[in-house]
Amino acid sequence: MYIITVALIAGCGEATQGKNGEAAIQDEIIYATAKDIHDMNPHLYTGSMPAQGMVYESLVENTEEGIKPLLAEKWDVSEDGKVYTFHLRKNVKFHDGEPFNAEAVKQNIDAVQRNADKHAWIKLSSKIDSVTVLDDYTVQINLSESYYPALVELSMTRPYVFISPKDFIQGETKNGVSGSNGTGPYIFKEHKIDQYASFTANEEYWSGMPKIKKITAKVLPAGETTFLALQKGEVNFVFTDDRGADSLDVQAMNRLVDTGNYQIVRSDAMNTKMIVANSSQSESPISETAVREAIWYAIDRETISKDIFEGTEAKADRLFSSNVNYADVQLKERGYDVEASELLLDQAGWKLAGGDDVRSKSGQRLAMKLYYDSNSSSQKTQAEFIQNTLKSIGLQLDIIGEESTSIANRRSTGDYELLFNQTWGLAYDPQSTISAFTSEASYLHTTKGIEEADDLYNLIQKVMVSTDEDNRTNLYAEIMRIVHDEAVFIPISNGSVTVLAPKALKGIGFKQTQFELPFERMYFE
Repeated sequence: MYIITVALIAGCGEATQGKNGEAAIQDEIIYATAKDIHDMNPHLYTGSMPAQGMVYESLVENTEEGIKPLLAEKWDVSEDGKVYTFHLRKNVKFHDGEPFNAEAVKQNIDAVQRNADKHAWIKLSSKIDSVTVLDDYTVQINLSESYYPALVELSMTRPYVFISPKDFIQGETKNGVSGSNGTGPYIFKEHKIDQYASFTANEEYWSGMPKIKKITAKVLPAGETTFLALQKGEVNFVFTDDRGADSLDVQAMNRLVDTGNYQIVRSDAMNTKMIVANSSQSESPISETAVREAIWYAIDRETISKDIFEGTEAKADRLFSSNVNYADVQLKERGYDVEASELLLDQAGWKLAGGDDVRSKSGQRLAMKLYYDSNSSSQKTQAEFIQNTLKSIGLQLDIIGEESTSIANRRSTGDYELLFNQTWGLAYDPQSTISAFTSEASYLHTTKGIEEADDLYNLIQKVMVSTDEDNRTNLYAEIMRIVHDEAVFIPISNGSVTVLAPKALKGIGFKQTQFELPFERMYFE
């Protein structure tokens, strides 16, 4: 899911903000977010990923050209694919002055592994056997078996990133940390809950001090409050944040661009926004494949793309967009077709009795709930649009807005029938989203009710350890066919990261991940 967070540039740096959002030369970005940054512990999951991405770093980085060095200058992989040897950068320090070295790598990874149940969604956590320090700047990660996505998963925003061992509490991070000292381009300085958090440029950053000297995350209500802040010049940078809710809609962004003071920059397709159906809700109609398929046919993605997203997001017809590895697979076509939807329901025994607005079968009404992020105006609009369409085929859809953390909890506990979500994105897919099919914290409840669930999980296990490219391609194709045929992930659109920024801000770009931005590359002209 997507949160368009709003980020402001205020006049607290070397210069001040001009009138009506006209940016003066300065060195500070203040981004406003609809929610607090929460916990900065990078080994847990309640914190803001854009914030953590500024502070902490991984051994390697996932780029458009593939895996590149980050805290590791180079690495070797054993012939059997089970031993990864990393040669670390020298003279890198944590923000508290502690040296970054092989021992720090071991301490961090060992701390993550001692909380392995928390990280079950990331399959690497179940593959790491041990971490061995060879010398001050050489470290080995030993796996129980070959695991081809190992480097990709080591590059993620969390959990395999590094915090100063001095911040550990009794040698652990699973119960909290005493500080937030990473090796990244920005240092976490101050946090007032539900007000703001501030970050300053790391003057000793190994890759050079960023030109933006200070970044502040300011908590602001989504919608009009954020828009007015932008109009006044108190806020002038908006970006798509990590939870999938948009606090500023397309029309509002376009109005700001029309003033001549702002620019919009969009990434390529990063993810697929979708509705996730809980196949394991045996008491609900959503447990039936025919009902899920009927919903799929009844959603007019073209209109959602054109009218709700104003063409900024293309309609999606499958779980993964075409630029995702292994996703070029022949799958059943399901376009917008209300008649096909009604026929499926009729054949499944869901009938409309005389005078009724809602179908029923064996005394049960065809009714269910869809949860959306209450901070996302576009999810709310989509939910209302879909609700109206499904009403026309005799399906009652109750839509409920909740905080993103509440929805994430529903997903992990299985307490839902339908909810909005999104794939992990280019840096992670298809392996991360597909691995999550087996994780209780993610999509286990989504997939475990389907007829081929056991076969699906067996295929996932095989593909993750396969060392043969053709074999992996075939395994992924079968996995994608199963979940497509079962319609448990109902695609809506292909989302991208959107940035609204002052014209004077240069160096705006994107990472392969949708969860953070490279603020350290930005500067004012």
